[in-house]
Amino acid sequence: MPELQLTHQTAVVLVPPEEAWAPIQAIRREHDRQVRRWMPHVTLLYPFLPREAFNEAASVLERACAGIPPFRVTLKEFRSFEHHGRRCTVWLAPEPLEPWLGLLATLARAFPQCAAAPRLPFEPHLSVGQTGRRELGGLKQRLQAGWQPLSFQAIAASLIWRHDAPDDVFRVERSFPFATP
Repeated sequence: MPELQLTHQTAVVLVPPEEAWAPIQAIRREHDRQVRRWMPHVTLLYPFLPREAFNEAASVLERACAGIPPFRVTLKEFRSFEHHGRRCTVWLAPEPLEPWLGLLATLARAFPQCAAAPRLPFEPHLSVGQTGRRELGGLKQRLQAGWQPLSFQAIAASLIWRHDAPDDVFRVERSFPFATP
């Protein structure tokens, strides 16, 4: 695939099945300023190739995903990243870690231009909100106390895209099923 300019308007993600969204979205509606733009997801490759490269990228994604076995995901623990300016992102940690590392390694081989450092080491996460550093401990504690672990089967990666604002909501272009068990 030729070298193309990466864009923040496209990504490869793993989207939980819609039947798992309700408890995630309840938290995101209250705490995530990006709830309108992004569906619940775990980011795999972002930024990604521009939409004009989607046909070629789709063939590569189809082949890569066909070699990945489906795996069970459990979301049970809230964690966080700290950013500059005393801001933090709160997220659910998808477990177990090993299948995620295998998935990312496969996608990184398929799209090396999208998987470069400094994103490594990869830490899969499903963002649920942002908060200040002072409020972080209390928020995580409240969220954890009210959370029931949620499990689902990871069966596909999705290629998503968005327009510029105001219509900047990500949409699934196509999903790429993992290997048939």
